[in-house]
Amino acid sequence: MSHAVPNIDEGAPLSRRARYLVLAVAFLGWMFAGTQMSITPLMSRSATIDLLWPDQQGQALSQEQRELVGLWFSWHNASFLFGAAAGGLLFGWLGDRAGRTRAMAWSILCYSCFSGLSYLVVDPHQLLVLRFLTCLGVGGMWPNGVALVSEAWSEVSRPTLAGIIGTSANVGIVMMGVASIYFRITPESWRWMMLVGAMPALLGIFVWAAVPESPRWAAGRLRTGQVRPPAPVAEIFRPPLLHLTLIGICLGTVPLLGGWGSGNWLVPWADEVGGTADPYLKGWTQVMRSLGGTLGSLAGGWVAGALGRRRSYFLISLASLAISAYIFRSLHPATAGEYSFSDFAWGLIGAGPAIGIETVNLFSLWAFMLGVFSGLYFGWLPLCLPELFPTRVRSTGAGVAFNSGRVGAAIGVLGAGELIKSHYGGDYGRVGAITSLIYAVGMIVIWLAPKTDQKLKD
Repeated sequence: MSHAVPNIDEGAPLSRRARYLVLAVAFLGWMFAGTQMSITPLMSRSATIDLLWPDQQGQALSQEQRELVGLWFSWHNASFLFGAAAGGLLFGWLGDRAGRTRAMAWSILCYSCFSGLSYLVVDPHQLLVLRFLTCLGVGGMWPNGVALVSEAWSEVSRPTLAGIIGTSANVGIVMMGVASIYFRITPESWRWMMLVGAMPALLGIFVWAAVPESPRWAAGRLRTGQVRPPAPVAEIFRPPLLHLTLIGICLGTVPLLGGWGSGNWLVPWADEVGGTADPYLKGWTQVMRSLGGTLGSLAGGWVAGALGRRRSYFLISLASLAISAYIFRSLHPATAGEYSFSDFAWGLIGAGPAIGIETVNLFSLWAFMLGVFSGLYFGWLPLCLPELFPTRVRSTGAGVAFNSGRVGAAIGVLGAGELIKSHYGGDYGRVGAITSLIYAVGMIVIWLAPKTDQKLKD
């Protein structure tokens, strides 16, 4: 099943220099969005303890407090996801109305400025609201960056471009994870992360001033002869595009709920187990999972091209389900050999004892493997979601499909938070085992998706 739409003039192509500029700023914009994704799981537990019990820092938490920290972790993640979903709709609409470049610039400025304001919070509810506002920009960056790159480089291997864009967020996640190893994130010191998140504001100003617009978007607007093009949101939610939009939302929900509702529990789990004895454990867990995600995202577009859109999505879901089940049901963050996580890390760079592979933390290795296979989704999505929509609504369609999946993911994360508080007594592993079942849903829903060509529809 496919959807045919009228062809439009692609417009005059950008110069080689302009196209590389577009690719660079899209990569950087999504990379810094990745740092925002990393900030939420890394700082949530420490920030909650600091803001709720500032006089109890350094002391062990009671069972009730542990459950409340887990609940706040789910709320912070859900706030991030709801904000990103709303931002995908808002800035995706802006990208189709005012241009990809302008919308991308505003997205970057949005997540930078609100991240900086988060440094000043004195209450966990303030942090919750500001994480929502920050993630409006994160949600807006993805559809406009993907649409701008795919239209500026329309003749280049799209699996390659999808891999590059898909990888960039994981590069940002890894960078923040490494920073957390060298600069500890504790209830006494977590606010510095908010200032790091504000730094890309300069990039947003540069994008606004120096980056050219998509030639396809400009040509399509010129062809219609309209100052204000048709409302793209209304079009994707009515036939003949409605069914494609709903399928796109389902395809986006599975990896997002898998990542935020399941995989992200690895970080607070490691934080709780590491404690003061190994405060770097959560940072290394984040780094290892994100390194795997970087490789997976880079390869995702090629995997989709080699195996086919539907078969590859099915196999990615199957592998992610199997690995998640093994980690959450059979492993523990302290599953290691003779050395701790930090011993292993410092040994790799020559600052500690030489360590053989037999002593590597097994939990970290499987977190890496989960990152690889779940990361394949994020090379698959920027390749395949834009194929569902014609140029005139591509930014809105891709943004809604990807970011509306965050709404389902947010609901799942909130449900997980309630489970950890009311049923599982703060046991992060048991919650992760339940929420990872979303990958089984992905194995089914992909067969409802249409086959798409490897070329973007005009």
